[in-house]
Amino acid sequence: MSEQSRRPHRPAKPYRRPQKDPVRVLAFDALRAVDERDAYANLVLPPLLRKARENGDFDARDAALATELVYGTLRRQGTYDAIIAACVDRPLREVDPPVLDVLSLGAHQLLGTRIPTHAAVSASVELARVVLGDGRAKFVNAVLRKIAQHDLDGWLERVAPPYDEDPEDHLAVVHSHPRWVVSALWDSLGGGRADIEELLAADNERPEVTLVARPGRSTTQELLTEDAAVAGDWSPYAVRLTEGGEPGAVEAVREGRAGVQDEGSQLVALALANAPLDGPDEKWLDGCAGPGGKAALLAALAAQRGATLVASEKQPHRAGLVAKALAGNPGPYQVITADGTRPPWRSGTFDRVLMDVPCTGLGALRRRPEARWRRRPEDLENFAPVQRALLRTALDSVRVGGVVGYATCSPHLAETRAVVADLLKQHPDTELIDARPLLPGVPDLGEGPDIQLWPHKHGTDAMYLALIRRTA
Repeated sequence: MSEQSRRPHRPAKPYRRPQKDPVRVLAFDALRAVDERDAYANLVLPPLLRKARENGDFDARDAALATELVYGTLRRQGTYDAIIAACVDRPLREVDPPVLDVLSLGAHQLLGTRIPTHAAVSASVELARVVLGDGRAKFVNAVLRKIAQHDLDGWLERVAPPYDEDPEDHLAVVHSHPRWVVSALWDSLGGGRADIEELLAADNERPEVTLVARPGRSTTQELLTEDAAVAGDWSPYAVRLTEGGEPGAVEAVREGRAGVQDEGSQLVALALANAPLDGPDEKWLDGCAGPGGKAALLAALAAQRGATLVASEKQPHRAGLVAKALAGNPGPYQVITADGTRPPWRSGTFDRVLMDVPCTGLGALRRRPEARWRRRPEDLENFAPVQRALLRTALDSVRVGGVVGYATCSPHLAETRAVVADLLKQHPDTELIDARPLLPGVPDLGEGPDIQLWPHKHGTDAMYLALIRRTA
């Protein structure tokens, strides 16, 4: 009798179906949409969450966890990529993107949340079985068990180059920003190590939802009756929802009397509205009005003074969003679809002009963390001609004695001071206005006369504003 025949027969393990976890499957689906379709998480996630709630799959805690998994993974993608690369036996570009998404979700649970290690690994492996299959789930299990051997600080010591040897690359890995973005932000900030580290860390914090009470239609007192609502720090129309409240649950927001608007965006509109004029103050222009936040605030402020706002937007669907934001404004306004570089209005028509130009969006990385991985230095060259053309239009559109506000949601010097300096050289009939006194009580606005806001100093997006008066 052979040795093999003497061994007791062991029945094969019965196949166990993978257990579908709705929270993690939804988070995976959102990451795939961001990767495959270049979608933005802040646009993809809300309808996914809404559908899950309607199906009865989610409660508030599930929605909060799914949101944290998606945004936390996107914010820390660069750091997690470096850690995963140290745990696999092939270049990261050779790992299938869906597998990498599951690994990144697992890494975030292990290194960026309080989920217990065993739960983070088992839940991620189970997700891999559901969305990838059993074979690749084994690979996910092996990699995550390696990652679980150290905490985040321990991994950063291993994968980030020493600061003294390469400061920018060190900060890029530790704070999960592309190296060129670190360099650009550091140049714009002009500070030392502590300042840039505070800014990069602020980019990785989850921003609170900020509401704006549109003048003549709502008040901060009304909005402050909401749960966990507190007054904004700088804008008299701002209210923050400190516990991640749902804006759609606020009656004034549903009715359009209030809106969601970063406080930095509100300050840009207020500074332009408060700028001193020589002569009448009757016609205002928002030359790049989509999606309508600044236009709605400007229109409400204009109505209080008996002025009219023209809100112009090139893209028809964005012009539709502007019209929706302005619907119900207490005073007259007009929404038009027009290319701001080929304006349909006559020169010198307006008393106040806002040009919030298209840009890289490096000032809003808290809200759109995936943008940091999509942008490239060459994008600056693509935006530059449009930015200059739009500012040229603005300066031509304002009357003598009127004021132009040039704004960007980017602190990159190539999109801010460089553009303004170039146009001022071409237009000797203009002068910069010191914008800082127009925002009383707001500290650290820079050396002037322009304004630069920062997430780590003001709790806002990194909005830039230069105010320019036409003198002749």
